[in-house]
Amino acid sequence: MHHLTEQKTCPTRFAGDRLRSAGLRPTRQRIALAGLLFAKGDRHLTAEELHDEAVTAGVPVSLATVYNTLHQFTDAGMLRVLAVESAKTYFDTNTSDHHHFFVEGESEVMDIPVSGLSVNGLPEAPEGMEIAHVDVVIRLRRKSS
Repeated sequence: MHHLTEQKTCPTRFAGDRLRSAGLRPTRQRIALAGLLFAKGDRHLTAEELHDEAVTAGVPVSLATVYNTLHQFTDAGMLRVLAVESAKTYFDTNTSDHHHFFVEGESEVMDIPVSGLSVNGLPEAPEGMEIAHVDVVIRLRRKSS
C-alpha cells in the first residue's frame, strides 16, 4: 500500500511502523505525537504548536514530553531542527536537503522550492570533516504600504 494512502487509512499503524523503522520503540505517546506530526504532510512546527494539537486531540502529554519526543525523533532522523529564530525551535517533517523562507513578525516558515536556490563557493571542510548539511534561511518581511 502507498505510504500516503496507508497513513490516511490507519494513522496509528503508519506511525508505529515509522517509529520502528527509525529504531524507536512505539510507545502510546510516541505513536500519538507521530500521528499528529506526519498526518498533514510536510510542515514546520514548534513543540508548543504540537503540544496544543495534542491537547486539542485529547492526547494526555506534557510540554516537556513533547520536547523530549521531538528531540528523540530528530536524533532518529525523522525530523530536522530549524534554527530560524532564537526564541523558538522549529521542527521540519521534511528531512531532505532544502532551504527556507522565514516571515519575520509572523513566525511563519516556508520551504524554498529546490530549483529556486543554489549555494556556490562553500569552503573546504577541515581535515577529517565533511559538510553534513547547508541551511539557508531567507528572512522576509511584509512591505509597508
